[in-house]
Amino acid sequence: MFARLISQKLAETASWSFVIDNRPGAGGNIGMEIATKAAPDGYTIVMGQTSNISVAPALYPNLPYDPLKNLAPVTLVAASPLLLSVPGASAYKTLGELVAAAKVKPGDITIASPGNGTISHLTIVLFQSAAGVRLTHVPYKGTVQAMTDLVGGRLGGFMGSIQTTAPFIATAKVRPLAVTAPKPAVQLPAVPTFAESGFAGFSASGWWGLLAPRGTPADVVMRLNREVVKVLKLPDVRERLAADGSEVLTSTPAEFAAFLKSENEKWARVVRDSGARPD
Repeated sequence: MFARLISQKLAETASWSFVIDNRPGAGGNIGMEIATKAAPDGYTIVMGQTSNISVAPALYPNLPYDPLKNLAPVTLVAASPLLLSVPGASAYKTLGELVAAAKVKPGDITIASPGNGTISHLTIVLFQSAAGVRLTHVPYKGTVQAMTDLVGGRLGGFMGSIQTTAPFIATAKVRPLAVTAPKPAVQLPAVPTFAESGFAGFSASGWWGLLAPRGTPADVVMRLNREVVKVLKLPDVRERLAADGSEVLTSTPAEFAAFLKSENEKWARVVRDSGARPD
């Protein structure tokens, strides 16, 4: 969705034409490998995200590319926080209450995610470490069954996207406890962040960014950066992303490179702590 929106706007502002080439599979790793092997001439760019840029190198032992070595950052595009929610009938009204209960009965509270090795799963691991508690992770293959079980009270909680959970919050079938972003989400302004709930500095969001094959000329990278950032600052683009539960982010190539280094180090530690392996 981000790639199509940006390409449509660039066609208007820069008169550039794009072909969106979706290459699904292996958590996005197949498409990313193709991008790393493309000619570094500015005619191929790729929309990377947390999973295939920062998590995959630690999760897949034989990953055929190194995102930090084989790609040239262009700009961050957007970020979308996660949300920890519980059934509407849950006894837990706040994140603090859930943590207190988890400390009394370690492992009793089940928290689901859309699957092993996902950002949702790894954020659960990160939170357990920050809170000093032990939760029982329940991996699902996607979100549909997980949300069915959460609404039905068969799970203690679910760590997932705001987009997935919002319809159930609106009908009071699910209660949101906290968002993982540094500041409250636009869609749920009354829901506190993890930091506001007593876990200072806690932050874990899915993010997206544009990259080019390593070796793409610096002036081409900078031109791409300028044009994409211009598009991302358009009010209608910001509104479209906000409606999808995402916040526009922009950066210089150097800022994006520093961000990637930090994110890769962070998620590598979490993958090691979790013992996660590809399903």
